Amino acid sequence: MNLTVVDDPNHEEGKATMVHQDERLRRPARIRSVRLGETKVSFVPDGAIQGRPRSWLPDTTDEIWAAHPQYLDDSGHLVASIGGLLVENGDRALLIDAGWGPVSLPAEPGSPNGAVHGGALLDGLAALGRRPEEIEAVAFTHLHIDHLGWAWHPAPGGDQPVFTRAEYLVAEPEWAGRDLSAQGVTEEGATALTPRVRTVTDEQEIFPGVRVQITGGHTAGHTQYVITGGGTRLIAFGDALHSPIQVDHPEWSCLYDHDPARSTEHRRRLVAELEEPGTIGFGIHLADAVFGQVRRDGAGPAWRPLDV
Repeated sequence: MNLTVVDDPNHEEGKATMVHQDERLRRPARIRSVRLGETKVSFVPDGAIQGRPRSWLPDTTDEIWAAHPQYLDDSGHLVASIGGLLVENGDRALLIDAGWGPVSLPAEPGSPNGAVHGGALLDGLAALGRRPEEIEAVAFTHLHIDHLGWAWHPAPGGDQPVFTRAEYLVAEPEWAGRDLSAQGVTEEGATALTPRVRTVTDEQEIFPGVRVQITGGHTAGHTQYVITGGGTRLIAFGDALHSPIQVDHPEWSCLYDHDPARSTEHRRRLVAELEEPGTIGFGIHLADAVFGQVRRDGAGPAWRPLDV
């Protein structure tokens, strides 16, 4: 596991690294994997969603984005990857979140979102050598549609959800406040999903080395998962952050945060934790910089993508 750190941005090698890093901030993520001792974690892409920056982060200004164009694609949008985090330990496999599923939506005038496309998750699992029926559980950070995806969409050519043997793990307060129909889940989808849900509690271990931390903020029961192995801690922090720029500005809440004050409080604590030695972050929406560390050394933005 190598971390790109630019000590001297005026050095030619440093400039090349920064250009490469900037490119990653405005494109959807590909498959990326990290080893934590005996545990392997991999981002499994499903697609991407564009966000209008002033809409997604309402406390920002046009001047801010003009000064930080590296976060925006050619059409001026933030790029948020969607997908899941595959956690493998020996023969066992857990998936955290399940993408959006097979969807293609154009940008609509007046919407905070630009275009959306999804549906690649199963191909990503196959590329990593995993079949959906090998997933023993799908753990959700929260119940928004871009994280539920393949948990309720039927398998291609069938009428049952693709994860035929998995139970669905949801934090108790998140499940208690659910409104699946508001997230676009059909009645048939909710009927297929609901019997497989098992609620989990704060600090519960759900898989070897994987613990639940209920944070709230983005939703009432928003959850992050802490994965430890090989002397390293990885925090899969869900939608606590929607763009790497928020690491430098945790006071900027996203339009979709249910409780902006609580989400800001959590982001401040999270960023401080990510600065601690031996700690990695995983942000599912952070473009092609989903794995990273926080470093404040004067050499650029605090979120430093891992070169994996």
